[in-house]
Order: sequence, then C-alpha cells, then structure tokens
Amino acid sequence: MAVSASVLTAFSLNTMSNYSLSDVAIETWVQGGPMSLTDLLGSVVLVDVFQVNCPGCFLYALPKAIQLHEHYHDKGLKIIGLATAFEDYDKNTLGNLERLLETGEVIGETLKALTHQGMLTDGKLEWRLPFPVGMDRVRPETEALTQERIIGYTRNCLPGFDGLSEERKLTALNQIRNYLQQKTMKAETFERFALQGTPSSILFDRKGHLQNVAFGQSENQQSLIEQCLKSTE
Repeated sequence: MAVSASVLTAFSLNTMSNYSLSDVAIETWVQGGPMSLTDLLGSVVLVDVFQVNCPGCFLYALPKAIQLHEHYHDKGLKIIGLATAFEDYDKNTLGNLERLLETGEVIGETLKALTHQGMLTDGKLEWRLPFPVGMDRVRPETEALTQERIIGYTRNCLPGFDGLSEERKLTALNQIRNYLQQKTMKAETFERFALQGTPSSILFDRKGHLQNVAFGQSENQQSLIEQCLKSTE
C-alpha cells in the first residue's frame, strides 16, 4: 500500500546521508527483544517495514525476508521486522501485530487476499517470522495542515519536486494534501526515512550507515545485501 505511488519516486539517499541504524524508532518489541539496535553494529541490518493490513507485505515481502534470513543469517545479515501504521489505524495496531506473531492470525485486506490465494490454514499463516519484530513509534498527529507543511512533506518524499512541471507539481501536492487530511497518526520511522508505503525496506551496512531504502519489490536488494556483507569498510 502506497502513499502516492503514481507520483512519488525513490528518494535520494543524499537527503538522508546523516541517518543511521540508531534513527530507526521502535516503540515496542513484540518478538525477539528487547534489544538496542546499536548492538547489531558489525552486522549488515535489513529493516523490513510492513503493515498488518497490507496484502503485498504477506504475499511477497515477508516471505522474501524469511528467505534472505535463511540464506544470509550465518553470513552476517540481521533482519528486523518493523510493523508501522500510516493508514487504517484501527487495523494496523500493536494488538493485531501481537496476535499475528502469537497465533499466525491475519486480518482485514490481508485476510481476504491470502484466503483468495489459498495461503491460510484455518484462517492462519502456515509460516512464522524467524527474526525479531517490533512496532514503529506511532503518535497522534498534532501538526496543523498548512500549505507550508504540504509543500515540505512533498519535497521530503519527492526530492525532484521543484524541477517538475507545474501540472505534476499540482498533482503531487493534491495527493499529499489528501493523504495528510486523513492522517491522524504519525509513524516516526516511516516518516523519518520518507517511506512511500508498505512493504518497504531499509538497509544499513556493518557500521550502521544507511545504504538503501526501497518501496515494493526491490530487484537489486539481494545484490546490495551481498555487497554490504563483502565490504569490510
């Protein structure tokens, strides 16, 4: 699920060059914690960002994360599952995340999609996440919806905004305005790393430096992980 996938493109890492592993905000560890992310320095870290009410997260992103864990865990890759909420706040909750991890029970659009695909047994997942999982720090949104905020949010998500045609600028601003109008909560990690939706992934090297942020299915994710694992710098 995307904020505005028809307009937003992958953001420039240059705008996030000072961000590191310690900037990932985890409010609650639901599985495999508690831990300090700085304890993972020395390992390559992939943060797999998902929502409980996100079919695509369960159809391909999380199964792919499990495959990466099985293949690279012994080679120095640590994967963290991070549940967030940028929409459907009544479904993307800590309680539903806890239920998912404890019982395999899915809800909402995820339940509908996986049932249609025949991927559930008695309404529950047949697999479990083998890595630590936490909940993003989500707080009530208190900032007023001003034109300045809309423009700033758009520029943060779309670094090439100022170079767009006036028509595309207007389209982007309208999409962001519509999104912010229904946005009653603020997910700290999701917004800090300018994520466009879920599933997303955030990759850090062994020193905790940000290497990549991707939305959806990332074709070069595995090669980037291997490059980070090989690097000693």
